[in-house]
Amino acid sequence: MIARLGLAFGLLLCAIVPRPAAGAEARSVDWTLNEQVEMIRLDSGLWSVELETTIFKPPGDGPFPLVVVNHGKALGNPRFDPRARYVSLSRAFLEMGYVVVVPMRPGFSKSTGMYIDSKCNIRAAGDTQADLIEQFISGFRKRPYVDGSNILVVGQSYGGLTAMALGSRKIEGMKGVVNFAGGLKYESMGGSPCNWQGTLVEAFARYGEYAKVPSIWFYGDNDSLWGSELPKAMHAAYAKAGGKAELVSYGPWPYGDAHAMVTSYRSQSIWLEPTRKFMESVDLPTQRKFAIDSYPRPPKTDFAALARPDAIPRLGAEGRSAYERFLASARPRAFAVSAEGAYGWASEGPDSLAAAILSCQQRAKSKCELYAVDDDVVWVQR
Repeated sequence: MIARLGLAFGLLLCAIVPRPAAGAEARSVDWTLNEQVEMIRLDSGLWSVELETTIFKPPGDGPFPLVVVNHGKALGNPRFDPRARYVSLSRAFLEMGYVVVVPMRPGFSKSTGMYIDSKCNIRAAGDTQADLIEQFISGFRKRPYVDGSNILVVGQSYGGLTAMALGSRKIEGMKGVVNFAGGLKYESMGGSPCNWQGTLVEAFARYGEYAKVPSIWFYGDNDSLWGSELPKAMHAAYAKAGGKAELVSYGPWPYGDAHAMVTSYRSQSIWLEPTRKFMESVDLPTQRKFAIDSYPRPPKTDFAALARPDAIPRLGAEGRSAYERFLASARPRAFAVSAEGAYGWASEGPDSLAAAILSCQQRAKSKCELYAVDDDVVWVQR
């Protein structure tokens, strides 16, 4: 399940990520995180698919180590899932000098092909998704700017299950797996009950039996899908079968559903330092290499009063509701809009201005600009 981006938490990132070595200065990355979207073609015999892939690349020629992020699944038709970006997660790895890629699997968002529903066969579901991502990794690692010998596989929810399936395979260059709330819930099959909890535990046991690399797992007690005990059973089955995994049970997530923890900037206080230590244990680089530029703050204008969502040009009812939530959010905060009424907002992140622009731009057909920052309207009537 992909949760909407919970943009929060700011300065702790700087405290957690290691600083450059003495005498060295971190190079700068543009506030856009050098985000690119590419349709990447995979061919296998008589069929081919194109995966809508988000790429966050450090500046320069590299080669850079690689992080492959596997997304979750929202309720309903996966064709309507938005393009996954995991901005907070991607930003942290980009600062460490990694190329971060988020491929949408077949049938999701704008990727071609069909989503394959394996129903209550949860192990098969993970393997089916992993088949395509394994092929994706095999091709992407050969790009000249990628260090194909240093690969970290990450996944959240259904993507976490996919990542664990990948960890049971011998993939060149893959050194470890990070699992955020991984699993799959399927309560019925053709009207018949599905013992999905038992099937999920069995799937992790099988992945543990064939595990090729170590992993680290993050599960919270108030996860709406797994609760507090099921992840422990999954981990015990995985370890008993021979898999090497560290389980981080971080208790209740105080900012909402723990299932979506990693989508929030606040989550970095939970996962970033343990992940850094895990990466060091598998000989993956963790030194901070890049600093992220901030989006420039525009000056205050007298366009309208801050508390007037009706004054925002071309903003619909949904956008006005979002603006009300923006007004109730903590600072630093920003709200952005486009000419056709697309919007995006963010609060408390390391760069809420950039996050608001990027969130808006994901929905917009034209350029997004800031409407409000903190308690100031900054919009200039065009």
